[in-house]
Amino acid sequence: MTAVTDEDQTDHAQDAVSEDEAGTPVKDAAGETGDAVDREEDEPEGPSDEHARVEDRTEPSEASDAWDDGLIARRVTEATAAEPVAVVETRGSGAQIAAPLAYDGPLRSRLDALRELVGLSRTRLDSRTLAEAGRVLDEAAARRRLSGQHTVVAIAGATGSGKSQLFNALAGVTISETGVRRPTTAAPIACSWSDGAASLIERLGIPPRLRRRPVQNAEMEAQLRGLVLVDLPDHDSAAVQHREHVDRILDLVDAVIWVVDPEKYADAMLHERYLRPMAGHAEVMFVVLNQIDRLPGEAAEQVLDDLRRLLDEDGIALGEYGEPGATVLALSALTGDGVAELRETLGQFVTERGAPARRISADVDAAAWRLRPVYATGRRTGLSEEARDEFAERLADAVGATAAGEAAERAWLRNANRACGTPWLRLWRWYQDRLESPTGRLPLRAQADEEATARQRVEQAVRTVADRASAGLPAPWAQAVREAAARGSQGLPEALDELAARAGLPPGRPPRPGWWPAAVFAQACMTLLQIVGGLWLVGQIAGFMAPNLGVPVLLMVVGIIGGPLVEWSCRMAARGPARRYGMEAERRLREAAAGCGRARVLDPVAAEWLRYREVREQYGRVLGVEAGVR
Repeated sequence: MTAVTDEDQTDHAQDAVSEDEAGTPVKDAAGETGDAVDREEDEPEGPSDEHARVEDRTEPSEASDAWDDGLIARRVTEATAAEPVAVVETRGSGAQIAAPLAYDGPLRSRLDALRELVGLSRTRLDSRTLAEAGRVLDEAAARRRLSGQHTVVAIAGATGSGKSQLFNALAGVTISETGVRRPTTAAPIACSWSDGAASLIERLGIPPRLRRRPVQNAEMEAQLRGLVLVDLPDHDSAAVQHREHVDRILDLVDAVIWVVDPEKYADAMLHERYLRPMAGHAEVMFVVLNQIDRLPGEAAEQVLDDLRRLLDEDGIALGEYGEPGATVLALSALTGDGVAELRETLGQFVTERGAPARRISADVDAAAWRLRPVYATGRRTGLSEEARDEFAERLADAVGATAAGEAAERAWLRNANRACGTPWLRLWRWYQDRLESPTGRLPLRAQADEEATARQRVEQAVRTVADRASAGLPAPWAQAVREAAARGSQGLPEALDELAARAGLPPGRPPRPGWWPAAVFAQACMTLLQIVGGLWLVGQIAGFMAPNLGVPVLLMVVGIIGGPLVEWSCRMAARGPARRYGMEAERRLREAAAGCGRARVLDPVAAEWLRYREVREQYGRVLGVEAGVR
């Protein structure tokens, strides 16, 4: 690009001005004052009058390569009045359109998994927890739509570190203002080495008046083609707006060059606020020790070694011996010592075209690490079969399944005694039943205190199974499991009462086994023998029949002894069927209680746990671990 100067340059040493589209003088790159600056930022981007005047003074061959919708950026000082001036980047109709960025398969898979993870977690996690992951997804999508042929690199540093001086040294032209006044850089300035980067710079929020082009140099342009260099304000500036600029743009650039000086390289603010939190971004990070010309002898190597030690303590991997990590260099932007090495390293870095994807991958890693407490536990989780069985046992006890089985067994035996007992004993029992209301079966829970105790047992069973199901889960998912169990427990005691009434003892009398008719016939025969023998004796006493005591007495003795003997035999024979009948009634009630508990409590709890397992598997995919994480 041919350097251009302005006919209207002033003699002021530090505050050269450029005219805006309305012709009002405004301050240049720093953009510190003037209503005209505000108006310029609000005006639509397009060819300016001043640029038209510059094109009139440009040779045709040069004008054909010039950008046609920006302002000529001029910064003239007494010392640099004869130096070439950078030109603002343009986005005219002739600007090149760069191909969008393409992510490789693993990174796309991780982004898809993160998007799925956020979607599955929205109902369980608050928006603040998912905010960083959502921001990473948004920025990854926005960056993907933009140029994949450009790499945006920010130069960041503290006050007086010389980052603007290094920025100018890399550009080969004075673009960013340097001086003893602090802070010097008040707004970010962008410099692009090739066309097609306008949309990337717009994403950073840098207006056209703060966009520059480096001095024309074929070798340098070939070496740094595709580089977009951004000079940031001081990260330790007293102006809050400057720090906001730094924090905002650091989240958007593809890589960052941290410039430190021998005095502030160990500054706690730099390491604690920026370097340590960005330790995972080491592969897209340069750490440059500037101003080594101020260090005598071997002091530069000593300071550089100490800087490496601090970076290692920050958890930043150093790219040494061919390993991936941050690049650490020492140079002097003032004397130019080491700048060529940085330019060469930066050129190789940009040529690889891998920085944007590595930055997004590091952002995904950072977001996943922040989410680790809500997804990974390191403990075995889940509801064991033992816990399920214990829950069903507790519900069965609460509903009185054992007592119901015993009652069913007694009812069966009582019915057998009634069917196979002697008529005299049955008559006696009938008389007793007349005194009390016959029930046919024993009540399961008739007393109010028993009902209250049963309700407490149900609540305790639900709390126990919820605690066991949520044990080892991250706090949000454990809370979701407990809430699901609590919702299911509402109305559970009443449902168990209804089940007990339906699934307990069946209405009517218990079923009779096949041998009952024979036992009833035998008991009837014994009764008949007693009656016949008794009538025979009465007839002999009345004189109607010939005296013969042997036969009637024998008949009565056989009937009297045989009746209880038949009843006792039936009672012995009825123990097995009665026990089976009672166990069947108990089993039926246990299954009904377990089914009710499973439908109301265990299934919702299992659904929450399965949702957690699904998001945990997605979290494993985000981390790049196919088998998931525990």
